[in-house]
Amino acid sequence: MFDNLALPLMCAPMSFASSPVLAEACCKAGVIGGWQGGTYTPLDEFERYLAALADVGGAPPIVNLPARIAGEETGEPKLALLEKHRAPLVLCSLGNPGALIERVHGWGGKLIQDVTTMRHAEKAIEAGADGLMLTCAGAGGHTGFLTPLAFVPAVRRIFDGPLIVAGGIADGAGIAAVLALGGDIACMGTRFIATPESGVVAGHRIMIPATGIDEIVLASAMNGVPANWMRPSIEAVGLDYQALPRERTAMPEGVMPWRDIWSAGQSVALIDAVEPVADLVARLTADFEQAGIGIDWRARLARLN
Repeated sequence: MFDNLALPLMCAPMSFASSPVLAEACCKAGVIGGWQGGTYTPLDEFERYLAALADVGGAPPIVNLPARIAGEETGEPKLALLEKHRAPLVLCSLGNPGALIERVHGWGGKLIQDVTTMRHAEKAIEAGADGLMLTCAGAGGHTGFLTPLAFVPAVRRIFDGPLIVAGGIADGAGIAAVLALGGDIACMGTRFIATPESGVVAGHRIMIPATGIDEIVLASAMNGVPANWMRPSIEAVGLDYQALPRERTAMPEGVMPWRDIWSAGQSVALIDAVEPVADLVARLTADFEQAGIGIDWRARLARLN
């Protein structure tokens, strides 16, 4: 399930940011390459991801799908393509994964369920998820609200399977902290947006190292779900970040959240520059090894395979 990792790290699947180029570069560098395959990914783009990742080698890719995928117009064709390519890892979000688990297991894949609360973690375990991704406070985009200092150990008490941990992680010390808390793999999103390989517009990429932690704004106005956004991008489209309503509201004409209003997590505080994936992973590996926590993460992941 987690073969050929150079580092216990995953690049989060992200709208716009997770280009085929980014996912491929991550896999080649030895970290799990995430990509979005759900509702807003057209079928032709979905096929391009699979083609790019078919023989990439290195670490495995992981595709993010909503639990409701089977009921969508392009859902069955997408699942058929994943089955054809025997996608090794599926990250499921937004609902009960039960039906999707059965389908993924049918082609030999494993399903990781994205959760933000203990209740959701318990339900995912009960449904038969192979692993969990704990999205914690500080994550970019749709964030969690629980601190990993309590959430990760609490889930580990009831689940011995793979735990991926996301939220505010951008350096080797953060990866080491995930393992020390009982997690298996750290997940970074914002850090990988600030790479030349990400699919965002240049302004989004450049704004990340220029934005401070106090400029991350939690708001629901963009799409009705609490998410973290960069304040300069909110102001750039003419919105007052202090006057945003709590419910979903109409955006200025021609403005689309994610495309024009840019998300990022609290880890912006730890990001100083845009750097290529290969260089980034090499630096993170050195930083992680310097942390020297003495946990044999490869042996644990081997037992989980």
